[in-house]
Amino acid sequence: MTAPDGRSSEGETAMGLRGRFVSVAAGWVTLVTAVLVAVPSTLRDRLPDPLAVHWGPSGPDGSAPYAVVLVVWAALWLLIGGGACVAAAAGAARLRRRAGRMGLGALLGGGGLFCLAVQLATVSANLDAPDWRRAGGLSLAALLAPAGLALGGWLGALAARPGPDEVSRRGGTDADLLELRPGQRAVWVSSARNGWLLAIGASLVAVGTGLLVAAAFGAESGPWPAFVVAIVAGLLGVALSSVRVRIAQDGLQVSYGPLRLPRRHVPLVKLDSAWSEERFPREVGGWGVRGLPGAATIMLRGGECLVVRYASGGRLAISVDDAERGAALLNTLVLEGAR
Repeated sequence: MTAPDGRSSEGETAMGLRGRFVSVAAGWVTLVTAVLVAVPSTLRDRLPDPLAVHWGPSGPDGSAPYAVVLVVWAALWLLIGGGACVAAAAGAARLRRRAGRMGLGALLGGGGLFCLAVQLATVSANLDAPDWRRAGGLSLAALLAPAGLALGGWLGALAARPGPDEVSRRGGTDADLLELRPGQRAVWVSSARNGWLLAIGASLVAVGTGLLVAAAFGAESGPWPAFVVAIVAGLLGVALSSVRVRIAQDGLQVSYGPLRLPRRHVPLVKLDSAWSEERFPREVGGWGVRGLPGAATIMLRGGECLVVRYASGGRLAISVDDAERGAALLNTLVLEGAR
């Protein structure tokens, strides 16, 4: 379809989407930059110069001039936010894919809240200190940065999710339907595990627990928030070290870890189709759960993956064996349920 001036409606849609995304992204970059500059400038008389910028087990052990800290904060954020804006402006095709938009949204949201959280923790520790050596400790404020990164990434991805989703199945295999006799009930189960992820996760839990116990009994072993983070990261590693997928008349069930917890169930009415596709860690960003809600990959080993498309348009890829047969069964059950 061609517009009166000769441009295609598809091109106008792509240009409009890119323009809206870049405008919102630029506004967010400007807002965060203004806050990063305004907050320390407003509190300038209550901050020492230089500022404490690094903490060890016994307190502040590193400093930097106020002006340098301010420039570094702003430059770091402009590098993150500006890079995302440039990527959006130069890649209209990326924005037409939901996964591409959500990735840029997560970068903008997570990067912005991360920088703001780091500034908040640093400013609050230095506030009203006569000298950087007498700045307060970070304690719980140190957890603001990872929390801001996670929350901002989730909100940014959620905000960028609406819109078109041009799905490419390049390299994938459309699954044939299975022939089921009337009344026949079929179940497909497959699993995958990653021994390295299990070992690393268990090691983090063991080390973090040991250091946390030592700190509880008064040993000079370091800041306890770091030990808690290590334990939580280790538990996540153990929980995501294996995956089990089950497809039956009641839908798709995905469970994680040795205890098969957490467990997620998706009924057939919320599923659209499935196919098998080869994916590798280098293509999805590494091992474990990669991507964002609506465009995620559970990557425990490279190779054959089951790719499921939701009725809402989102997708989930899971690295399990015999994915083509599982996809065929799911497509058959979805088709039967629609009759």
